[in-house]
Amino acid sequence: MVRLSGPVRPGPDLKELVGRVALGDQEAFGGLYDAVAGPVLGLVRRVLRDPAQSEEVAQEVLLEVWRKAAQYRPDRGEVLAWVLTIAHRRTVDRVRAAQASAEREQRLAAVSQGPAFDEVAEQVEGRLEREQVRRCLKGLTELQHESVTLAYFRGCTYPQVAALLGVPLGTVKTRIRDGLIRLRDCLGVTV
Repeated sequence: MVRLSGPVRPGPDLKELVGRVALGDQEAFGGLYDAVAGPVLGLVRRVLRDPAQSEEVAQEVLLEVWRKAAQYRPDRGEVLAWVLTIAHRRTVDRVRAAQASAEREQRLAAVSQGPAFDEVAEQVEGRLEREQVRRCLKGLTELQHESVTLAYFRGCTYPQVAALLGVPLGTVKTRIRDGLIRLRDCLGVTV
């Protein structure tokens, strides 16, 4: 048997410390903190396994002990058991909150994986509009169709369209204007 050097000193009287903490004694809380912080952190860390979260929960527990010290009843058990019960409850609450959060994220991910109804509707609407534009373009004269296609689908300027088609600029402008009017009427666009 190994004997420790020096006499073994008894720990602080936790019941007395809790009583003083209930009266707002900060020095007593320091002593209580020193006595129970290790066991609290050990319990929390065994359940959570994450050091950062464990420290956060342990801090919350000790803050709760400070606020609820007046609720401690010596006839119901030891101070350390009371504190560890608070720690256990707080830790279980954290685990449940994390599980609920993970489940919410999984449900959200499952819902967001498929395209939203609006996206599908927009895709269908866009396809229908393109088909209608193609159909209306077929209703233009060949000269209007060439002019509008060069200007609006190939990005040519009016002078470039005139040069490509070998016609005067005024003729191109007239063809494009007349073609756009026919497209507007065909598409049912109101001005």
